[in-house]
Amino acid sequence: MSNTHILRKSAISIAMGLCLSSLAIAPAFAQSTTGSVAGRANAGEVVTVTNSTTGASRTVTVNKDGTYRIGQLPPGDYQLTSASGTPVSLSVSLGGTTTVNLGADGGLANLDTVIVRGDRVVNRVDVYSTESATNVTREELSRLPVDQSLGSVALLAPGVIASGASFGGLSFGGSSVAENVAYINGLNVTDPYRRQGFSSVPFAFYEEFQIKTGGYSAEFGRSTGGVINAVTRSGGNEFHAGAQFTFEPSAWQSEREDHFHSDGSLDERDRTSRDGGPFYKANLWASGAIVKDRLFFFAMYEQRKSDPRDIDTNQAWFTKSDNDFWGAKFDWRISDNHLVEFLAFSDKAESDTSNYLYSWGTETLGTKKGESYSGSGGDNWSLTYTGHFTDNFVAKAMYGVNERSSSGGSPSDATCNRIAIGGTYTSVFGVPADIVGCHPSNGSINSRDDKREAARLDFEWTLGDHLVRFGMDQEVMDSTSSVVYPGNGVGYTLLAMPASKTNRQLPNGVDVPAGNTAYIDARRYITGAPVSTKAQAVYVEDNWSITPNLLLSLGVRADKFENTLASGATFAKADFSDMISPRVGFSWDMKGDGTTKVFGNAGRYYIPLTNKLTDYFGGGTTDEHTYYVLNGFTTKVNPITGTPYLSPNLGAQIGPVNTDGNAPPPDDVRTAVSRDLKQVFQDEFILGFQQAINQEWSYGINATYRKVTRAVEDVRTNHVEGCPWYSGDWPILNPGEANTLWCPTTGNWVTFDNSKDGYQALGSGIIQGYKKPRRTYKAVEFQLDRAWDDKWAFNASYIWSRSEGNVEGPVNSDTGYNDTNLVQYYDHPAVNERSGSLFNDHRHQLKLRGSFKLNESWVFGATFAAYSGGPITAYGVRWPDDNRSAGGPSEFSGGGSGWLCTAGCSDWKTRQLTYSPLGAFGRMPWVKDLSANVTWTLPVNTGDLKARFSVYNLLNSQTVVNVHSRYESTPGTKMPYFGEGKGWQSPRYMQLVVTYSY
Repeated sequence: MSNTHILRKSAISIAMGLCLSSLAIAPAFAQSTTGSVAGRANAGEVVTVTNSTTGASRTVTVNKDGTYRIGQLPPGDYQLTSASGTPVSLSVSLGGTTTVNLGADGGLANLDTVIVRGDRVVNRVDVYSTESATNVTREELSRLPVDQSLGSVALLAPGVIASGASFGGLSFGGSSVAENVAYINGLNVTDPYRRQGFSSVPFAFYEEFQIKTGGYSAEFGRSTGGVINAVTRSGGNEFHAGAQFTFEPSAWQSEREDHFHSDGSLDERDRTSRDGGPFYKANLWASGAIVKDRLFFFAMYEQRKSDPRDIDTNQAWFTKSDNDFWGAKFDWRISDNHLVEFLAFSDKAESDTSNYLYSWGTETLGTKKGESYSGSGGDNWSLTYTGHFTDNFVAKAMYGVNERSSSGGSPSDATCNRIAIGGTYTSVFGVPADIVGCHPSNGSINSRDDKREAARLDFEWTLGDHLVRFGMDQEVMDSTSSVVYPGNGVGYTLLAMPASKTNRQLPNGVDVPAGNTAYIDARRYITGAPVSTKAQAVYVEDNWSITPNLLLSLGVRADKFENTLASGATFAKADFSDMISPRVGFSWDMKGDGTTKVFGNAGRYYIPLTNKLTDYFGGGTTDEHTYYVLNGFTTKVNPITGTPYLSPNLGAQIGPVNTDGNAPPPDDVRTAVSRDLKQVFQDEFILGFQQAINQEWSYGINATYRKVTRAVEDVRTNHVEGCPWYSGDWPILNPGEANTLWCPTTGNWVTFDNSKDGYQALGSGIIQGYKKPRRTYKAVEFQLDRAWDDKWAFNASYIWSRSEGNVEGPVNSDTGYNDTNLVQYYDHPAVNERSGSLFNDHRHQLKLRGSFKLNESWVFGATFAAYSGGPITAYGVRWPDDNRSAGGPSEFSGGGSGWLCTAGCSDWKTRQLTYSPLGAFGRMPWVKDLSANVTWTLPVNTGDLKARFSVYNLLNSQTVVNVHSRYESTPGTKMPYFGEGKGWQSPRYMQLVVTYSY
C-alpha cells in the first residue's frame, strides 16, 4: 500500500548539541532502513514482537503512562504478543510506525480504526510521523505496470515529475534534477560528481521503497529536492529460490516518430523512427538460513542483454550490451539484541557500438566506419551493526563503499590519432578526396572514477516522554577524471599559410619557412586530476510526546564539507556553524485512536558542492603545441574496418615546442573562489491533515511552501571596485550578495556587493550587479487511498502547484546545460534578471493507480499520470545599454536575455528592445501516460508461477516535453525553430515478466 506518511523526528537541547559538536566525526551515510511499532497497553505489561520470517524477537515493558514503542525493526511481517492476550499479526513499513493499541485483555483495542490486510495490521495513518513520504512494497508493485527502475517507482509519489530536460532526471516539488539523493540499505548511492543519477540493483532485489517528498527529519540532509530510500530483500528460516525472465522484443515497441520543423526540415538530431532494439534479462535468486534463527542470506545473479540501434539518414549505430549483475545480503543475528547486516553488489556495465554508413531510402547498411565502447558502474558494499543495549537505548553503525565510473573510447584509440582538417587548409587546398585519419570520432578518450566511503553512527534513547535521536556521519567522495587524445596522445590539425602571406609567425614565435604552404599543429593535450569532497554532519532530535495525542518534533542538523583540489589545496569549505538546519514538526492524533491527525513541519535543508565544480577548477593541464612541415600523405589501411585512409607525413619541426598552455594543478584559488562562500539552502513549510475513513479508505490534504534564496555559481566578473585585476573572469561566488576575493594588484582582499558591482557593460560602460537568486514552490496536495484487501486497491492524488523565480537550481534545463553549479545563469546579468514560471512548473498533476483481483488466477492493474505542460521561455542575446552577448545561438548550451530586439538592432545605441519574462510564450501541452497490465498465476503443484504482461504508455502519446528556447541568433535575427519541439515523450512499449519461486 502507498500512503502519504510523515516521519516524526526532531529536537535539540543546547547542552546536547554542544556535547555532540565536540565529538570526533566518524566516516558517512546509512539512513533509515527500519520501522517501528508503538501504541498503548496496560502499564507494566510486557509486549513482544517476533519477526515471522527470521524468528527474531524484541521485548519491552509498557511505560507508566500506558505507552510503548519498539524501534529499529527491519520492514516485514511480525507477531505481537502480550502477557494477557492473543497474538496480533502486523506489518512494519520502511521508515514508518505501525500503531497497535491493546485492550485490557491484551487484544486489539483499535480494531475498528486500523486496517487489517489479510490477518495483518498495517499503517493507515502514521500519527508518529511529521514527514511527507510514499511507501511502496514489492508486493504492491507486482500488481501494477511499473517499469523496473527506482525512478519509475519514485514517479508514483505525488509531486515527482520526469523532467523534460535533455539530460533527463526527476524533479521533486519544483526542484531541479540535481538536488536529490538515493539510498540502498542506508548507503548513499547518489552520483557524487554531478549529483544526477544513482547506482541501482535489479528490481527483483528490492523489498520496499520509500519516496520522501518533504519534511524529512534531521538525520537526512544534503538534499533540497527529494529522497529515494530503498531496502533490499533478506533471507529467513525457510529456504526459497526462484527465477525471473523479462522480455521486451523490438516488435513490442511502437515506432518513434520522425520529427520535422515547421519548414519541413528534419529535426537536427536526425531520424528516430527506426531506432529501438530488444531488451532481455534473466535472474536467479535464492534465500534461506545458513544457521537457523541466526544467520540468513539472500543472493541474486542477473544477466542482461540489450541491443539498441540508432539509425539516421546517412549513418547508423548498433550497440551490443551484454552485462551481468551479482548481489548478496547477509544477516547475522548474534542475539535478539544484536544484528549485523552485510550488503554487496556490482552494477558494472559495458557496451560496444559499431558505426556504419547508411542509406535511408534503400534501408541499406553500408561500410563500417568504426567502433566505440563505454563503461559504467562499480562494486558496492555496506556493513551495518544494530545493537539494543536496553529497552530504551539503541545504537547503529554503518560503513560502506559506493563506486561509479564513466568511460568511453574506441578500439582505434591505441593505433589511430586524432586528425582534423583546419579551415585554412581547405581554403587553400580544398577538402581531401579521401578519408584523412582512421579514428572514427576524432574525439578524446574520457574516463572518470568516483568512489564514496561512507560511515555513520546513530543512537535512539527513550527518556520518559522523549525519544531522543542523535548521530553523526561522514562521506569522503573522490573523483578522478582524465581526458587524453587517442593514439600516441597527440592530435594533428592540418593547416595552411598561403605563400603570399607576409606575417608567417606561429604562436611559438617562429615563422613558417618560405616556400612551405602546408603545416601541422601537433597538440599534446592531457587534463583531469583527482579531486575530493569530505562531507560531515551531526544531528540531534527529540520526539516529545507532550500528551498521549500530541507529538512535538524538535531537531537540528549541522553540516560541514571541504572540497580539495588535485594539489591538495582547499577549493571551498564550510564549517558546522555555516550550515545549521533546524527542523520542527508536530503530529496531533485528534481522536486518540490513530485514525485522524493534523501535522506540520518547518525546516531548513542544505546542499553541498559537487566534485564537478572542483574538477573544473582543480585539475592540471598539459597543453603543448609542436609545429611541423606537412610532407604529403601516405595511404594506409584502417586496422578496424580494413578501409584505406590518408595519414599525414611529418616533415621538419618548425621551432620549439609551445608550452604556454601548460597549467599545473592550482594551489591558490583566492581569485577564483569567494573567501566566505555561503552554501545553498532551502526553507520548507508543510501543513497537512490525514484521516482513515474506515479500514479500507483514507484521505489527506497538505500544503507545501519551499523557498531558495541563494546560489553558488561561476559569475562573469569584469569589474570590481578597488581591484582592476578583475577584467574578464568567472570566479565562484554567491551572486547578488557580498563577496570577498583576493586582489593580486593590491595584494589585499576586496569585498564588493555583487548586487551592485561585478559587471561592466560593453559600449556604455555602465556598471551593473546581479540579482539575488530566488525560487519558490507552492503546492496543495489531495490524496485518496483505498488499501488492498486481497480484492482491489486504489490511489488517487492531485497537486496544484507553482514553481517561480529567476533560477531553476544548479542546472539549466531550458537550455540543456547540466554541469552542476557551472551553468549560465550568471554569465551575464541579463540571464537571471527576469522572474516567472520556471522549467519545472507544472500547475496540475493527477496520478491514479489501482489493481483488481478477478480470481486466484487473474489480477489486473493500471496507472495513469497527467500533468500540465511546462512554460515556454524566449532567450535573446542582448540587453539594454550593452553590446556584449548574453547568450549564443546554440540551442543546447549558453545563457540568454529576456530582452528581444525589435528595431535598430545593429547598434547598442539605437537598439529597441522588448522585455519578456520567463514563461511569456505560453505552455507546452499536457503530458498523459496510461499504462496497464495483467498477471496470470499459473496452476503448478509446487511453488508460484506467474506471467505479467504490461503495456506502458498504452495510448502511444508522444507529446512534446521540451522546445527550442532560442529566440535570436543575433539582435533582431529570429531563430527559425523557436517554440518548436526538441524533446518528446517515449512511445508505447510492452513487457512480459515470467516469475517462478518456491
